[in-house]
Amino acid sequence: MTTPVADFLRRYQKADKCRFHMPGHKGAGALGCEAWDITEIPGADSLYEASGILAQSERNAAALFGSGATFYSTEGSSQCIRAMLCLALQARPAGTPPVVLAARNAHKAFVYAAALLDFEIAWLWPEGDAPLCACPVTAVGLERALAALSAPPAAVYVTSPDYLGNMADLPALAEVCRRYGTLLLADNAHGAYLRFLSPSLHPLDLGADLVCDSAHKTLPVLTGGAYLHVAKTAPAVLRDRARAALALFGSTSPSYLTLSSLDLCNAYLAGEGADGIRAAAGRMAALKRDLAGGGWTFAGTEPLKLALDAAAFGWTGFFTAERLRAGGVELEYADRDFAVLMASGSTDEKAFLRVADVLQSAVPGRPVPRPALPPAKGERVLTVRQALFAPQETVPAEKSLGRICGAPTVSCPPAVPVAVSGERIGAEAVRLFQYYGVEAVDVLKD
Repeated sequence: MTTPVADFLRRYQKADKCRFHMPGHKGAGALGCEAWDITEIPGADSLYEASGILAQSERNAAALFGSGATFYSTEGSSQCIRAMLCLALQARPAGTPPVVLAARNAHKAFVYAAALLDFEIAWLWPEGDAPLCACPVTAVGLERALAALSAPPAAVYVTSPDYLGNMADLPALAEVCRRYGTLLLADNAHGAYLRFLSPSLHPLDLGADLVCDSAHKTLPVLTGGAYLHVAKTAPAVLRDRARAALALFGSTSPSYLTLSSLDLCNAYLAGEGADGIRAAAGRMAALKRDLAGGGWTFAGTEPLKLALDAAAFGWTGFFTAERLRAGGVELEYADRDFAVLMASGSTDEKAFLRVADVLQSAVPGRPVPRPALPPAKGERVLTVRQALFAPQETVPAEKSLGRICGAPTVSCPPAVPVAVSGERIGAEAVRLFQYYGVEAVDVLKD
């Protein structure tokens, strides 16, 4: 597969031009990558008006992902989340209210998008007990929520896979959305690689209309590289307006280092990359089987994520993280209950063996008590936009009871809000703050 962006940068580097253009390092510096870092000079194309090498590279990505169109972001899936919500609101039927029905385990970027775009959120709450990162939603539950609304929302928004590797039944959810005439949006930040499994588990292939992928999370792409995908079956207006929506939330100086890494990733995925992803998924499945034999259990079913239920094993997630670090393994995330490790097609056998060495030698103990923590369904007092732009102050979490949440309060990672802007903080939220180690909360000034 061609790599037009990387090829242009190589040619420009070899041309030995005197760089009287941005950036200020002029192609030289201590990092060693500066020669690849350019701006929108002739021939380099322009991301938000792409018609040359960037447009060609995006078409390559669309062919690989099987999308109707794929667009690059150099500001992560956060930029793509805002753009796809903007598109859904623009495409909603005339006269219908700006409402998005969203699973509650949404990333805080979703909440910020609600403030910027001024839409209402109708929350889908988990069916039964679930940790902060999870929000299992069934087709029956979605249909019940849609039927309760006065009009179809602009979109239904789900996070799949979530931070713990739980994957939604997207085909069933997509069928419900089609019956109600609404779009299905998927935050697939952790699952760009899912397209290259056999069979594909990517949301595009499971019925979603708009999907954002953080390419850098699971593919060999520099931090900030992401995709906004528009499904082939989605309304044409989404494809036609996508670049303008991305431009609304993006810098006019996108990183060409990140763009070139997205471009080179196309060649990787068209070549040995897909085989490497499938091999890593097989290796992770074998590791899970071995660990299960030693008493470990896991959250979620995402193929390249190892979400250890440490509390069920008799440890805490924090202690599991300490043991792994002592064994030379740095993991993605840990809280009181879980320890999360993310693999990719670039994870080698040595890394898998090191994880196995640490965890297979562990002796299970008595399960750590896990209190029932109901979700914090705070009373909504203001819209997200009203609250985020109101005067705020920071108070200790234990003193936030009864106050109105300002900025969304998260434990980071995974940046899933405990309390959302505009909600009155109740006792359930205070308990969750304590459980997840949130020490300070932004609230509206009295």
